[in-house]
Amino acid sequence: MSIEIANESGYEVETDSILDVARFALGEMGVNPLAELSVLLVDVEYMTELNHRWMGGKGPTDVLAFPMDEMQVDRGPQSDEPASPALLGDVVLCPEVAEKQAAAAGHGVADEMHMLTVHGILHILGYDHAEPDEAKVMFGLQGKLLDEWRRTR
Repeated sequence: MSIEIANESGYEVETDSILDVARFALGEMGVNPLAELSVLLVDVEYMTELNHRWMGGKGPTDVLAFPMDEMQVDRGPQSDEPASPALLGDVVLCPEVAEKQAAAAGHGVADEMHMLTVHGILHILGYDHAEPDEAKVMFGLQGKLLDEWRRTR
């Protein structure tokens, strides 16, 4: 699995654990080991710009996902179709927003960054949470992946 990470946020972030949780989630989802993913950590100003330009949102958000070859991505180990190599896309994280959310939720910034990484990957793989049924599936899978990853560490 080729995962590139770039920290342009100005925040000191433990990128090794972000790479580890990303690799774990992609592996558990049955994504071809030749697939490529980019993870970009940005500051509030740039995340605000991306959120406005691509989502029509105001202010910064915590995570954005920009899928590339989504039709080539296997939707998980239960799928009958084999995975094929693909350029998955980009997961963009904002550590400053994650820090505020972690404080509000009462857990560490690293935990928040791991959750946001998995959340972004699930979006890359075509999952969404706009509808209640979709949200139940996506957040259930997100929790399961994070729990399994934490057990394996």
